[in-house]
Amino acid sequence: MGKQFTLTSTDKFQLGAYRADPSGAPKGGIVVIQEIFGVNHHIRAVCDRMAAEGYAAVAPALFDRQVKDFQSGYSPDEIAEARKFVANPDWNAMLRDTQAAIDELKAPVAIMGFCMGGTIAFLAACRLNGLSAAVCYYGGQIAKNADEKPKVSTIMHFGEKDASIPMSDVEMVKKKRGADCEIYVYPDAQHGFHCDERGSFHEPSAKLAWQRSMAFLQKHMKK
Repeated sequence: MGKQFTLTSTDKFQLGAYRADPSGAPKGGIVVIQEIFGVNHHIRAVCDRMAAEGYAAVAPALFDRQVKDFQSGYSPDEIAEARKFVANPDWNAMLRDTQAAIDELKAPVAIMGFCMGGTIAFLAACRLNGLSAAVCYYGGQIAKNADEKPKVSTIMHFGEKDASIPMSDVEMVKKKRGADCEIYVYPDAQHGFHCDERGSFHEPSAKLAWQRSMAFLQKHMKK
């Protein structure tokens, strides 16, 4: 359904990306931001799903500055290897590359990110230009950046049983950003509950979060 292509960042760095387009005229554009596992099968599947929903979707390969076309599965060894990429993340570089993906699409444009990408989606909503809305799935560093205020409508999804994001962090995000963001907690969900290729996939939570996200995008991405 989709295609691989190249984006060029403002510092002239070229990175790979995956793009999926709807069969008809797009309702808007969605930038899909990866987890630590790269633009792998799951992230490409999210882009394809967004295209089926009527949006043009682009997923920039945000680890290309370190390793070209890094992709990973979800075995313990693969997870340990993927974590090395975020031991000392260059958020500014990843945001520059995210901006290149935003600029590739025609307005209205929203951003949707998972795990590391959930944090980037939040930072993009606060700092980048050209967005109409942001969807953040279990962004672990949102709490550390919760003093920043999104410039666009933002929705967040967290799992109550997430071992890597304590509920105290979610409560802090609610306290600081609850007035200007929609924040949902899913009681039976762990980290990565959206991904149907992981052991932590929780179908009821994933389905509800997706329904909420699609309704949210429809509301905030008017042409």
